[in-house]
Amino acid sequence: MDLNSPLFDSIRIRRTCDEPKTAAGKTAGGKTASGKPAGTCEAEGCTHAGLFRAPKGRRAEGQYWNFCIDHVKAYNATYNYFDGMNDDAVQAFQKDAIIGHRPTWAMGVNRPASAKAADAPPRDWAYVDPLGVLRAEGVGGARGRQAPAEPARPKLSATVRRALDVLGLEEGADTAAIKAQYKSLVKRFHPDANGGDRSFEERLRDIIRAHDVLRAAGLC
Repeated sequence: MDLNSPLFDSIRIRRTCDEPKTAAGKTAGGKTASGKPAGTCEAEGCTHAGLFRAPKGRRAEGQYWNFCIDHVKAYNATYNYFDGMNDDAVQAFQKDAIIGHRPTWAMGVNRPASAKAADAPPRDWAYVDPLGVLRAEGVGGARGRQAPAEPARPKLSATVRRALDVLGLEEGADTAAIKAQYKSLVKRFHPDANGGDRSFEERLRDIIRAHDVLRAAGLC
């Protein structure tokens, strides 16, 4: 190798004082940020090997001191991550620790930007329809949605069903139908409407009792 070659003329050597620091707080020259030889305990005045790492503390997460066994024990005995924080700050930190200090958002913050989209009826699924084919066919829109089911009627007791049968009504009869049928039957079987004939009195009593049952059940 020719050391006098012009290829070596452009080589520049970085001075030791400008050596960059490594992630561990050491310079490329083998010294720590405090100027001690690499691997030496960073406690002031200590020359033992710094084989044990200790966190530097809050606002220096991921950075560590290198101590010997005696100094790392002393450091850990007095180490307090929350040093300088008031009670509210400590509680806030502990609360955020539950979710791993990840950001959260209030419910409803990411609502659609337009009022029209915000008021749109909910869909069971989403689709991409750039040509409007599905929309034209009513898929996913008002025509494509099923009408809400009618609320189920309460189950009628056997007594109520018998009362409806006496009046000649179906189970689905409403209040107006029950009242109209009751008035019609009373007028039909009342003795005054039959020239004083009392042969229908038992039938009339059954009609009146059936009406009382339906009224007690809240159907009329």
